[in-house]
Amino acid sequence: MQLTFLGATNTVTGSKFLLSLNNKKILVDCGLFQGLKELRLRNWVKFPVDPRSIDAVVLTHAHIDHSGYLPVLMKNGFRGKVYCSPATRDLCAVLLPDSGYLQEEEAKNANKYGYSKHQPAVPLYTREDAERTLTLFHPLEFRKKHRLEEETFISLVPAGHILGASFVEIKHDGETLLFSGDLGRPHDLVMHPPAIMQQADYLVLESTYGNRLHPKIDPLIELAEVISHTAERGGTIVIPAFAVGRAQHMLYLLYLLKIAKRIPNVPIYLDSPMAKDATDIFLKYTALHRLDAALSKKVCEVAKYINSKEESQLLDRDTSPKVIISASGMLEGGRVLHHIKTFGPDERSMIVFTGYQAAGTRGADVIHGKRVLKVFGETIEIKAEVRVLSNMSAHADYEEILDWLRHFNHHPRKVFITHGEPDAALSLQQKIEEQFQWTCVVPDYMHTETL
Repeated sequence: MQLTFLGATNTVTGSKFLLSLNNKKILVDCGLFQGLKELRLRNWVKFPVDPRSIDAVVLTHAHIDHSGYLPVLMKNGFRGKVYCSPATRDLCAVLLPDSGYLQEEEAKNANKYGYSKHQPAVPLYTREDAERTLTLFHPLEFRKKHRLEEETFISLVPAGHILGASFVEIKHDGETLLFSGDLGRPHDLVMHPPAIMQQADYLVLESTYGNRLHPKIDPLIELAEVISHTAERGGTIVIPAFAVGRAQHMLYLLYLLKIAKRIPNVPIYLDSPMAKDATDIFLKYTALHRLDAALSKKVCEVAKYINSKEESQLLDRDTSPKVIISASGMLEGGRVLHHIKTFGPDERSMIVFTGYQAAGTRGADVIHGKRVLKVFGETIEIKAEVRVLSNMSAHADYEEILDWLRHFNHHPRKVFITHGEPDAALSLQQKIEEQFQWTCVVPDYMHTETL
């Protein structure tokens, strides 16, 4: 067996791990690179392996940094099955076409405003490409073994994080490989904790927060203060949020604050058609999270859903206090950019970040103090207050990762630390080696390991 790291090495994006065994090639995750230009350029280069030679793709979950390269893979000849959980399949049916649409819009805006070096700018893939990709999906139920060939089985195990998120367990000739995907948190308000795993011969482990602890702060207290303070001075609260996972989490927190009368009675808007579709899926899969059907329905009714562009534009003309939740969560595209363009220069308003901001994204720039952004070819000055609610993350911090690892009664021969910026990955490697004396490696891009 050979394992090649085609992404998520020294970065939190572009997750792709190629497992070659006998005459089979299995790609675990197929994500887009995001953030830094040098990473994004990898999306455009020839794929290191002929896509036609890949027999199957297995997705840990639906987020674009784990699934968003699939349409490119299919465009270039991949025709195998895409295995994932049913909820991941449903979420990909929302996320992938939207990603294609955003690629088209970005190319159109680049041509309109002349900010691309390419003439004309073209999308990486289109909505239509993404929709065709969905025909390859083959959902698998959690904890059921699926035979790929005589001595190779895959199974999916709940990982927390978001709806449908899975650990991918691959057994081949008596050897077990475990891919963590994104590891959820044990005490998340919405999602169930990640399943306890007890053994693996090889472990590919994420390290997004490998050098950080989430603060022991109640996000309800933080969010109540943010909304009350901003509304009091007549401002608008803009919350960039990942349409899948974070948007639904925010609705739940806002619902709790509303019923407890801990925030002013300001209107709440969910301005993301994709988030609306994802919320419908949230209602469909109540068994996968902590909120029952009745409560889920109430939570989803706390906001007014904005569908059309015209409705979205009206929000920017409304000067009264309000809360706007909108994608994308890292300010890399979507309607939230229009709201940032309007309310970013307003010192009464507030921009509230609730999730990880990858290096090279506008979101990372803003939280690190940059106050001048390029949006749609224009320079925008950020005068609004900026807050980060750092206890909102759906990723385990290093203490929670170590607690999860303590349940292993058959320790891995080798742990591969992935999906983290360099400092985070190296820090987690050091902690695991010190506490467990396990062999850990932080692989480089394109590194191949013989197992």
